[in-house]
Amino acid sequence: MSKAIIAPSILGCNHGELASASAELEIDGADWIHLDVMDGVFVPVLTFGAGVASSICGAVSIPVDAHLMVDKPADLIEGFAKAGCRYITIHPESSEKHIHRVLGGIRELGCSPGLALNPATSPEIIRWVAPLVDLVLIMTVNPGYGGQKHISAMHEKIRTVRKFLNEAGRNDAIISVDGGVDSSNAKKLVKAGASVLVSGSYITSSPDRTAAIASLKV
Repeated sequence: MSKAIIAPSILGCNHGELASASAELEIDGADWIHLDVMDGVFVPVLTFGAGVASSICGAVSIPVDAHLMVDKPADLIEGFAKAGCRYITIHPESSEKHIHRVLGGIRELGCSPGLALNPATSPEIIRWVAPLVDLVLIMTVNPGYGGQKHISAMHEKIRTVRKFLNEAGRNDAIISVDGGVDSSNAKKLVKAGASVLVSGSYITSSPDRTAAIASLKV
């Protein structure tokens, strides 16, 4: 089994230095950079937009993954695509009436589309969008804030999503996990079927980020 892809979330970094922080994380061993994009509507917190994403994409050579926790993702996907993000992930609970259309729009812009499942979101939706997604992001906390406790009950959802993707012939689709990911649960997540581990404060608050990243590469 190949080692997990480690995607540090930069939510906890100094927001005035996100590009340089991302470049440092790449040096420290990060495989991807994960952007938590929040609009203050879909979730209570407001973070940053496509302009900041462009600076980050220009500072690193690794893929940048934009997780749009926003109410109207269709209005934003072009900006994040032009910024250079390789993956753009949306939530089915947004106000968009036609999630299929938004996912298709992400692909038309040259990016890989993703769908995020909140803890209470049924994995059943994957049966109907499997042909359209390259990534499923399983939230193991409720979105909006960093540093929350990992919800281990979501491990079964990872297995279910992997089953649905494989049944649809999408063995190539990636499962990413975000929320309270650290060295105590990384191996269990990968065993359940995750291949990308998004980790925020465990990495960015560590006095040795290289070691923290390495500890997740199970």
